Amino acid sequence: MISPEDQGTGTPRITLVLGGARSGKSAFAEARVVATRRHPLYLATAQAGDPEMAARIARHRAQRAGQGWATVEEPLELVATLRAEARPDRAVLVDCLTLWLTNVMLAGRDAEPEGRALAAALRDLTGPVVLVSNEVGLGIVPDNALARAFRDQAGRLHQHVAAVADAVYLIVAGMPLTLKPAGR
Repeated sequence: MISPEDQGTGTPRITLVLGGARSGKSAFAEARVVATRRHPLYLATAQAGDPEMAARIARHRAQRAGQGWATVEEPLELVATLRAEARPDRAVLVDCLTLWLTNVMLAGRDAEPEGRALAAALRDLTGPVVLVSNEVGLGIVPDNALARAFRDQAGRLHQHVAAVADAVYLIVAGMPLTLKPAGR
């Protein structure tokens, strides 16, 4: 395990980046990974379930093309993939936790222990990790049970990850708000 401030470089070991749709959270997170000056790995959790999502995934791939990013696509086994891929010379970007949570719930798996397992695994990783997630709990109460369960599980997941994170940011209109400064 490395220190919260990674080997004196000022790089937080675990960073959580939250925000709404099109808030700029992915661009902010990508910049954080590039700033580590390590080999960047994009750990994508999305699945192309329809043409619109396939286009989004293709757009994200194209944005990173030629910039040295390696990509691993893993929609469900996030903890095992992080354990296999995190290392001191690599910075991992997980984009995004809410898509992973969707995959977990649709697979019929219990989201609460999955979130706790992720938080526990993050403590032991050997390289910096930046995790992106959608903040979905700031709007109206959803009108159906599945959407309410998702919102509640996302809130719990964010709390688990934020508790072990060294830095937490909320992105609003492309502007980062520091919720938990690195080194605190």
